[in-house]
Amino acid sequence: MRYDSITEAIGNTPLVRLDPAVHGLRHIDLYAKLEMLNPFGSVKDRPAWHMARPHLESAADGDGTVVELSSGNTAKALALLAGMHGLRFKSVTNRMRVPEIKELLLLLGAEIEELPGRSECLDPTDTDDPLTHFHRALSDPGSTYLHTDQYFNPRNVEAHAVGTGPEIVKDLDGRAPDRFIACVGTAGSSTGVARVLREHDPQVRVLGLVAHKADFIPGIRTMDEVHQVGLFDPTTYDTIESVTSGEAIDGMLTLIRRCGLLSGPTGGAAYHGAVRHLRNVDAELEGSGRRETAVFIVCDRAESYLSYVRRRRPDLLGMASRGRSASALTDAEARAEARSVGVGDARHWIAEGDPRPLVVDLRSPHAYAALHIEGSLNIVDELFDELVRGGLPFSKRAPVLLACPVGEKSLRYAALLTRMGHPDVRSLDGGIVAWRDAGAPLVRE
Repeated sequence: MRYDSITEAIGNTPLVRLDPAVHGLRHIDLYAKLEMLNPFGSVKDRPAWHMARPHLESAADGDGTVVELSSGNTAKALALLAGMHGLRFKSVTNRMRVPEIKELLLLLGAEIEELPGRSECLDPTDTDDPLTHFHRALSDPGSTYLHTDQYFNPRNVEAHAVGTGPEIVKDLDGRAPDRFIACVGTAGSSTGVARVLREHDPQVRVLGLVAHKADFIPGIRTMDEVHQVGLFDPTTYDTIESVTSGEAIDGMLTLIRRCGLLSGPTGGAAYHGAVRHLRNVDAELEGSGRRETAVFIVCDRAESYLSYVRRRRPDLLGMASRGRSASALTDAEARAEARSVGVGDARHWIAEGDPRPLVVDLRSPHAYAALHIEGSLNIVDELFDELVRGGLPFSKRAPVLLACPVGEKSLRYAALLTRMGHPDVRSLDGGIVAWRDAGAPLVRE
């Protein structure tokens, strides 16, 4: 194959049937769509090019800056595309959670602007969120930026409706699979592919996968976050289920070690969620004489997520684990073992406690700088997790109040510290959002 531009190599990725001896499904052929083989390394190459192309063509004189609210694969692809056309690229985010991606973006010449934000992705209904203000400024007709707007741009969906979906049908000899399993990030790929598959067969079943509450899987939203995405339409999915980071890493290991696919954690989540869901379907097919096909997407590659794996499974990289992670606790364990305190009682505890509690804010430094409880200490949750792995980070004589955006991560850490022997650690019920909504005072740095 010979191309005049690397952009011509985007798409037409392989569809690979996985060995049943690996996944154990007897009546279902499970296929992986290898989007990590796109030239820039991910499924986001397609929408990045489809969204950016009109901007790049209109800026033929090489003047301007492409901007996207992204801290991952979309930003990586756009940085490369902008550079090819002599343009600058700016990534705007409230948090760069994967160090390798941040370093790679800098290598690609991207400018990174981290703004404070209340959630991991844009919430256009939150009028106080700096990300919302920035998004509105970008969307203004007078803006000088070339804004691709992945959360709301229909060309995000269209990229998969004209590419990914038809390719799956073509590679299955003109048939749609019986089932399509998709991780939900911007919802572009799941919406676009599902639309095409159902045009071929209205009976196609679509499973959407989201990250478990208070957990983090790169490229996947939690159920709370996904409703903030402008392209998300719940009617796209017949079922939505959650996956934990531990399950995502387990699935990633299976794809790498058993299937030869250098998948990142998003693909691992898709594989694990697919097999878990399809086991029940497989049992129902027993004795029916029917076979089904199912397809999931391997979104990107493993190399960019070594720090993510190291933090959660150091044993996989030859390091000794120094303790449990809060993400390993189930919801039931966290609720059963943690103490939580409402806003009113927390305010009284902070003002009148003897001794008064140390208040630890687990949010990003930018969110903390924007608004926080006066006198609180900011330790971002990834750093806090590392501290806890080394043992109790505080004296047992010091009571501790933990706060996060909505009280989910802090509840898990409160349960873990209690399990480790701290006698008085509590989680702020509802987090900083509940504190703000109750009219309790917040200060700026």
